[in-house]
Amino acid sequence: MTIDTASAERAVAPAARAIEVIGGDLTEKSLRRYLEGIPGVDAVGLEQRAAALGTRSIKTTSKAWALDRIIELIDLTTLEGADTPGKVRSLVAKALVPDAADPTTPRVAAVCVYGDMVPHAVRALGSAHANGGDTGINVAAVATAFPSGRASLEVKLADTADAVRSGADEIDMVIDRGAFLAGRYGLVFDEIVAVKEACRRENGSYAHLKVILETGELNTYDNVRRASWLAILAGGDFIKTSTGKVSPAATLPVTLSMLEVVRDWHRLTGEKIGVKPAGGIRSSKDAIKHLVTVAETVGEEWLQPHLFRFGASSLLNDVLLQRQKLRTGAYSGPDYVTVD
Repeated sequence: MTIDTASAERAVAPAARAIEVIGGDLTEKSLRRYLEGIPGVDAVGLEQRAAALGTRSIKTTSKAWALDRIIELIDLTTLEGADTPGKVRSLVAKALVPDAADPTTPRVAAVCVYGDMVPHAVRALGSAHANGGDTGINVAAVATAFPSGRASLEVKLADTADAVRSGADEIDMVIDRGAFLAGRYGLVFDEIVAVKEACRRENGSYAHLKVILETGELNTYDNVRRASWLAILAGGDFIKTSTGKVSPAATLPVTLSMLEVVRDWHRLTGEKIGVKPAGGIRSSKDAIKHLVTVAETVGEEWLQPHLFRFGASSLLNDVLLQRQKLRTGAYSGPDYVTVD
């Protein structure tokens, strides 16, 4: 592996962090030894625990809390080849006012679009755009030749930098799954480091980087765990399950596996990394299972937008429906959530 010596400053933070964690010099060999030395996943135990986390009983007041929190954690998404500025404006309108009949409905965390749609999202949000701040709605852009990741590094970096210049607060990049599955961990590491630097704004701050693993192509839980560690070592602020273009996407066992890595990283370093399941989460029932899993794996403090997101396009509609039913006494959602 070759860390980009032409720009030592770009790589120093993740490189230093990786060296501290794995010990010794940061080389392809040492990185492979560390990642392949991570204990394997007990697949049966993981799936049993994920299933058990979906069977908790709760109070009605907790259901109301859970539905509102889901909304606050959504990256409302449109990622289609037929996207237009008008469709993005409609998405932003929904993000700003999810339920026109109920002004108490919270807003979503972000809108997620292709890079060329970022300027339209920024303009549509107006003063509601977070613009790198702590309040408002963020604009997330998929980049690095999403969803395949099949492009040169130069193209991936230009894709990222253009979205950041256009006002993206967050970048959702895809890893090179082919390189990862071939054991070329150093190449994947270097690309994440380089994309992280491409997230740098003119004022020296950085757009947040979400690293998409595309877990449906990684084949095993062991690979999901290794890819999660690799993404965090390289400087990712979030690890994200999927592009939403590959099946299976965000399964609960996969999300649990990634949360366990985040938990272990926090215990090791004290640093909090975010998790974003994306693709296939369409109902409040499934979303609540994820809330439970987060709360019982890494803690309730992760149930806030800078540490957990849902990547979704249709989830919001079901949550709003269940929220309306709850207010009228006709709620038909799940009777299991753990957070009181």
